[in-house]
Amino acid sequence: MSCLFCAVVAGRTPVHRVFEDEVAVAFLDHRPVFPGHVLVVPRDHHETLTDLPTDQIGPYYLRVRRIAGAVERGMPAAGTFVAANNRVSQSVPHFHTHVVPRNRKDGLRGFFWPRTRYAEDAEAAGVAARLRAALDADGS
Repeated sequence: MSCLFCAVVAGRTPVHRVFEDEVAVAFLDHRPVFPGHVLVVPRDHHETLTDLPTDQIGPYYLRVRRIAGAVERGMPAAGTFVAANNRVSQSVPHFHTHVVPRNRKDGLRGFFWPRTRYAEDAEAAGVAARLRAALDADGS
């Protein structure tokens, strides 16, 4: 398997590491939205959040939380944008979380895509019902 982030974790690809332990590795994104944009990856290869084993979710997100605090204090930043893509727009098929420093009037407006509204309440109710049915189907 040829995975860029597995190569980063193994030390075969040079990056500017900011954190690593037995759970995760965090390093600067080579094409940052803003300086201090960090990627956090689990050490083990899992393509998406839904592939990450249940027992690894909590420990992984504790690391993401720690990195988010460090980004705010270290840049300095008023806050952070913390996000992960699942397949669509995921440039490397190894689950990772972006931690991007944010400040008021930094040029980003909310999410990076246009937002819409449901045409009517019935449409929103139908979408919510489909999602509840999907949750019921997987036993969660």
